Amino acid sequence: MKKEDKAILIKQLQDTINQYAHFYVTDTSGLNAEKTHELRKACFNKGVKLVVVKNTLFQKALEGLDGDYSQIFTNLKGSTSIMFSDNGNAPARLIKELQKDKTNNGKPELKAAYVYESYYEASQLEALTALKSKEELLAEIIGLLQSPMQNVLSALQSGGNTIHGVLKTLGERQ
Repeated sequence: MKKEDKAILIKQLQDTINQYAHFYVTDTSGLNAEKTHELRKACFNKGVKLVVVKNTLFQKALEGLDGDYSQIFTNLKGSTSIMFSDNGNAPARLIKELQKDKTNNGKPELKAAYVYESYYEASQLEALTALKSKEELLAEIIGLLQSPMQNVLSALQSGGNTIHGVLKTLGERQ
């Protein structure tokens, strides 16, 4: 591959890394064409972009960006595929789901992840699946903020019905 072509690929990788908030370094080697197609389809359905990269080009792309990605460099060995996502836990859940299929031979296998500006090792897949997305956290916060308000409103509404019932009963007595 020519030096100019490598520079173009590195620039494209940098653009992709900047476009997505999170990425997972995985090993998808050993999957046949049918299983690879299923993996790509599952990634597409979950909003995950799957890219097969050369380790040296990916490392050079990371080195050209702001931030410390040095912990990931040790995992760039063998066959490498990168899962890019805006949702921090979507690739982890996808990996875990696909590993349950015995015909996949434990693939895709997590090597490392860069999620919410933090480095995660392969052994932390379970923790990554438990991470909540920004939307899930916002929904929880809104629910927590609305709960006391709803309690007050329902108490006021039921109190109004009680007063109305008492006044109606008193009015019927006379």
